[in-house]
Amino acid sequence: MKIAVASGKGGTGKTTIATNLAVSLSRSGHNVRYLDCDAEEPNGHIFLKPDITESEDVTVGVPEVDQEACSGCGRCGELCQYGAITCVKGKVLLFEQLCHSCGGCMAICPEGAISEKQRKIGAAESGHSNGMYFAHGLLDTGAIQTPALIKHVKRGIVEDEKNILDVPPGTSCPVIEAIRDADYVLLATEPTPFGLNDLVLAVEMVRRLRIPFGVAINRCDIGDEEVLRYCREEDIKVLIQIPNDRKIAETYSRGEMIVDALPEYEKKFLQLYDKIKNMVKTDEK
Repeated sequence: MKIAVASGKGGTGKTTIATNLAVSLSRSGHNVRYLDCDAEEPNGHIFLKPDITESEDVTVGVPEVDQEACSGCGRCGELCQYGAITCVKGKVLLFEQLCHSCGGCMAICPEGAISEKQRKIGAAESGHSNGMYFAHGLLDTGAIQTPALIKHVKRGIVEDEKNILDVPPGTSCPVIEAIRDADYVLLATEPTPFGLNDLVLAVEMVRRLRIPFGVAINRCDIGDEEVLRYCREEDIKVLIQIPNDRKIAETYSRGEMIVDALPEYEKKFLQLYDKIKNMVKTDEK
């Protein structure tokens, strides 16, 4: 089971839900793996406080030009859609930070003057938190190849265990990479105009990818009924609602788990998992 916890926007409680779901499953005897794929701003470690035992640099391939072999034809620059390589007055200029590692410039170079070298974009760390596997990615400042780092973090997935993926906010390429091949996507939102707007975008995304999904509404009592109305009209299951509880907010601000401060929530998160499991089974039929 691979459950991705995503959101159309930041600040909806995505990590709160992902970490508490993972801990609840782990404490109930399941083999759980928590993978924080929000490589640009990971924060699951604040709550899970893992013992990091492994750290590995993550690299991507970028072009390296042999200027003596280069004829200055400019085909590489014409091909590149990201401005990572260009030819000026017969000399090739490289902007490695913009490269998306497609390899097109190497393939199109008639002189074979372009080869590949490795460029570090970040690090992947892993360890354990109270018997639960933990992994996250840390993107280097200035690096833009977030999907490559997320793909590396996802190597920690084990098919016959419960994998909880904490997904970056939004609907861009890193999100697509994080939820790719997920069995279920839980979309965290809040009952505000911004929450609804970005929920609609996220729903369109997962529907396009044909992944089963449902909604979790955080701070469910702070706004209007528009999110619930939208879910009813679109036949979207709301699987859990978390109120705007001061004790929950205080627990979060201390970097602690809801299920520790309010033990009754452990049952609610286990019920959430059961709902997801049943929906996945129904979809498979």
